[in-house]
Amino acid sequence: MKPPAAAMPPRLHVAAAFAEGGVLVLPVAAGRHVQVLRLQPGGGVTLFNGDDGADWPATVTRMTRSEVEVRLGAPRTVDRELPFAVTLALGAPANDRMDAFVEKACELGVAAIQPLLCERSVLRLAGERAEAKRRHWAAIAASTSEQCGRARVARVMTMQPLLAWLGGEAGRGEAHRVVLSLAAAAASSLAAGSAFASVSPAAREIVVLSGPEGGLSEDEERAAVACGFVRTSLGPRVLRADTAPLAWLAWLAIDAARQPT
Repeated sequence: MKPPAAAMPPRLHVAAAFAEGGVLVLPVAAGRHVQVLRLQPGGGVTLFNGDDGADWPATVTRMTRSEVEVRLGAPRTVDRELPFAVTLALGAPANDRMDAFVEKACELGVAAIQPLLCERSVLRLAGERAEAKRRHWAAIAASTSEQCGRARVARVMTMQPLLAWLGGEAGRGEAHRVVLSLAAAAASSLAAGSAFASVSPAAREIVVLSGPEGGLSEDEERAAVACGFVRTSLGPRVLRADTAPLAWLAWLAIDAARQPT
């Protein structure tokens, strides 16, 4: 009879600079997680900070009621990212849909999420409420990277008005820009071929713009096109605000997995 497989050590996001052989006191939330799992000194954990693209094995060296201390081992490079840095900019859906959107987008490999305030937006945030939501969504992004094995954490930006955001995009460089359009007659459809066929080899970033419930207005879509966005249709069905950009990202992620390494 085979012995049971060793359990994988828990994987935790810790926003800190790491050094091999260094000793680190875990932040409260991460330390509590270790305590809940009933790990003891000598037990193993895996840490990542989301910045350096590596997993850091660590050993618990000391535990008290209020602190968990670990010693870091040698980092292991982890590359589970898409070949392009994808930013999803969307009119944020209301209720809990944005929470689920952030989770699924991070699982699929998004690099950044930009919530937008559009003409037809239901969810409207500003000031401290917007920052509180950003922190909440950023925590979901970090938790998702813990679960899915990414060593990077997607950046979640504070909600901006669409036109103000487009003003910043107009001055940026070589990103490939796509706007998901409900006006199918005015948009190119996704072909059955490669997702990479339409992306310039010089591009290292893809920015996908998608509207809120009800879609972008005609004026908003025209403003996006004027900033270099290419209209693209996902087909004849009307997809929800949180479904459309995920469908586009899944298409890209699947095609990326098929590319020769």
